[in-house]
Amino acid sequence: MSSGRYVAYYRVSTDKQGRSGLGLEAQQQTVRARLNGGDWTICGEFTEVESGRVSYRPELEKALAHCRLMRAKLIVANVSRLTRNPDFMGRLVKAEVSVEFCDLPMVEGPVGTFMLRQMLSVAELEAGMIAERTRKALAAARARGTKLGGDRGNLRADGVQGREISKQVRRAKAEGRASDLSSVIRAIEQAGATSLRQIADGLNSRGIETARGGLWSAVQVSRVLDKIGRSPAAS
Repeated sequence: MSSGRYVAYYRVSTDKQGRSGLGLEAQQQTVRARLNGGDWTICGEFTEVESGRVSYRPELEKALAHCRLMRAKLIVANVSRLTRNPDFMGRLVKAEVSVEFCDLPMVEGPVGTFMLRQMLSVAELEAGMIAERTRKALAAARARGTKLGGDRGNLRADGVQGREISKQVRRAKAEGRASDLSSVIRAIEQAGATSLRQIADGLNSRGIETARGGLWSAVQVSRVLDKIGRSPAAS
């Protein structure tokens, strides 16, 4: 049985199917059959209505953003719903979201991430195998008593560069999360929130946690608004 939070992503191919529900109900039933009871919650459902080949799926972007905000897993009825265009697989790999396909029930967690990368590029698999052989070789060398690493005169420079890269990664993640939050904050404001405190309450009531897993305060909301270039509301 499944547990935890899920965001469901459905796709129908034409406007007619989108209006009639043709194919959509079958996907919804497939998702619920896969979850099969258990302690789970579908905290969001997004339906893409497409006609022909497109290069951008706004509902998929919304679903991925919602997964990150809610710390949820994306669930899709059929793997073909996302693999017809390699650009989308690349987007999925980079989204930092766990994905579960109902027709590949064993592909989830770390194995699921590996499979997504394999679908995207065999080169990813080859790189992983090389890294694994390297780790084993280093472990064997340590077991033989070989001294690894050490200061070759560049540790200070490498340390400075490493800290700068780490800072850039943290900044990028913070900006990405702020971008994910922007549409949610806009919806809260449209519902009547006019102050930072009211926006914070709206985020808390939706079960959206801060980056560190806590409750929102007016100050934290102000920081997010600053990151997305919005003028803070009154506190």
